[in-house]
Amino acid sequence: MLARIESVANVGLKGVLVEVEVDVAERGFPGFNIVGLPGKSVEESKERVRTAIINSGFEFPNKKITVNLAPADLVKEGSCYDLPIAVGILIAAEIVGPGREKEIFFGELSLNGAVRHTKGVLLVSIFARENNIQSVFVPIDSAKEAAVINGVDVYPVNTLGELALHLNGTRCINKLETIEIKSFSKSCSSDFDFIEIVGQEVAKRALTIAAAGGHNIIMVGPPGSGKTMLARALPSILPPLTSKEALEVTRIYSVSGLLPAGEAFVRTRPFRSPHHSTSLVGLIGGGSRAEPGEISLSHLGVLFMDELPEFPRSVMESIRQPMEDGKIVVSRAIARVEYPANFMLVASANPCPCGYLGHPKIECKCGIYQIEKYGRRISGPIWDRIDIRITVPAVDPEKLRDTTGLLMQIGKSSQDIRESVIKSRNIQNLRFEGLNLYTNSQMQNKEVKKYCSLGVEESHLLKTAVEKYNLSARSYFRILKVSRTIADLEGISDICSRHIAEALQYRVSK
Repeated sequence: MLARIESVANVGLKGVLVEVEVDVAERGFPGFNIVGLPGKSVEESKERVRTAIINSGFEFPNKKITVNLAPADLVKEGSCYDLPIAVGILIAAEIVGPGREKEIFFGELSLNGAVRHTKGVLLVSIFARENNIQSVFVPIDSAKEAAVINGVDVYPVNTLGELALHLNGTRCINKLETIEIKSFSKSCSSDFDFIEIVGQEVAKRALTIAAAGGHNIIMVGPPGSGKTMLARALPSILPPLTSKEALEVTRIYSVSGLLPAGEAFVRTRPFRSPHHSTSLVGLIGGGSRAEPGEISLSHLGVLFMDELPEFPRSVMESIRQPMEDGKIVVSRAIARVEYPANFMLVASANPCPCGYLGHPKIECKCGIYQIEKYGRRISGPIWDRIDIRITVPAVDPEKLRDTTGLLMQIGKSSQDIRESVIKSRNIQNLRFEGLNLYTNSQMQNKEVKKYCSLGVEESHLLKTAVEKYNLSARSYFRILKVSRTIADLEGISDICSRHIAEALQYRVSK
């Protein structure tokens, strides 16, 4: 008997329909073969499926079993085909009744017949909605992420035996209610609060602007000045994810297998901090299966590159195009996939190899050639794509000895700063309503011309600065974007000269 079951292959962030054809032939030598360009993990599913069926209390047919995964020109990878293959065998062996149209089966089987947490379930549910498929049967530990998609009946499967009873109509599996993302969103957890950081008011102001508009920022200063601490405190002032943003981020984490079992979606903005030994593939994505890298896992969040000059030149230069385009295209022999990479780059660097160039009390021991060589590790095109550049000086020891806590009382807490950032983001959400934009940093030139119009005085100030500092066209537009964010933080609709001046101050310092 021939059975046909539908499943899904995740190629990048898109689902492709895979038809699982199972034939249990009366004639021929007993055997179990899978065709249709299966990968190693799919080939191994034969033993998992066989054992799971037997341990679920069913008789495995001692006949010639042929499984075809169509389309045959698409490489099938992963363990997600275990469940549809097993269901197909049960139908073909007449253990389960036929008639499984408009249903998708997706999941990995344990040897005891339990259905294990499987990555990419959210994309299965999205595919089902886009193709008018009514029902999806997915692992119980992964079902919540599928349930965030409205219009699809999600059935959480605990074991193969339980699924067989449901398909035969003996005991039904209750489908999950749709989960509303907005009812669970929350702010990021952080290692530090801004009020705990002594001094560095200029850096705090710059990070506030960067968080409000999603701008790239680099902090240059000696060791121990607080650059890493400032970056680690940044998540505490980031606004919560909107429903649309949370869905975008969850798609990436789902297909990467980084969404924990039982979770419905990513609840906080990503904050990724790769080590400077990270490989090119680890940062931008790739590998044999074209997996997303750190820049995609940072989508709509923060990519913190501590000690930026210590990263290999090829790795550092690889982020240039994603910083501009907000996406990365990974081309491999088996597939060409596109991942979003709209991240906010936060970088730190020392002023020289020893780190003490310009320090008021510690003498720099680096030669001029060493300092120049170290500075050239960050190329001009990378500098040109960084909107805000600030110097983080060494902290005055007198401030560190503040036993009264007066400085902490004067400074703003992360909660206070976060409220102003959220107000600024709300202004931007209203401005870009109907557009696929979230922050001012994402504006293209046409949006900059529309939303960053200047008066005569402001235009003259910016023109003078461009001529004096020989700024590029990219710098010109990025200064306007930062100015727009500063005005939004003040709740002002028009960009004023003081906004331009502050944005220039962050731009021309290097």
